[in-house]
Amino acid sequence: MTVTTYLVYLAIAVPLTIWVARTLSRNGRIFLVDVFHGNEDFADAVNRLLVVGFYLINLGFVTLFLRGGDAVVDARELFEQLSVKLGTVMLVLGGLHLGNVWVFNAMRRRSRLEQQTTPPVPPNAVVAPGGLGGGQPPVWPVEHA
Repeated sequence: MTVTTYLVYLAIAVPLTIWVARTLSRNGRIFLVDVFHGNEDFADAVNRLLVVGFYLINLGFVTLFLRGGDAVVDARELFEQLSVKLGTVMLVLGGLHLGNVWVFNAMRRRSRLEQQTTPPVPPNAVVAPGGLGGGQPPVWPVEHA
C-alpha cells in the first residue's frame, strides 16, 4: 500500500504542477510583454526561465516530500497520507503562484513608473537657469493655483 500511495501521489502532484506552470506561463506572458514594452522575444525568454525555475522548485519539493513517515497498511492511511501530501503540495504551488503574480505586478508597476513623463507629485521649486552658481539664488518657490 505504501508504494501505491507514492504512485497515486506522483500521478496527481506532477500533472498538477505542470498545469499550474502552463497556466502561469500563458497568463504571465501578457504581463511580461507589457513590462518589456512590447519586446515579445525578451518577454518569452524571461517567461521560459521563470517556468523552468518553477518546475525545478516544485518538482524538487514533490520529490523530496514523497517519502512518508509510516508504512501504509490500509485504505484509510492511504487517503490520510495523500491528503497531507497533496494538500501541502497545493499550498506550496499556491504560494509560489501568488509569489509569481506579486513579482509580475511589481515589475509591471516599476515599468510604468519608468515610462511616466510627468512626476507623480507636482514640483515645489524650480532650479534657476544657469545652474547653482553665479550669485543667483538657486531655487525659487513655485506657486500652485
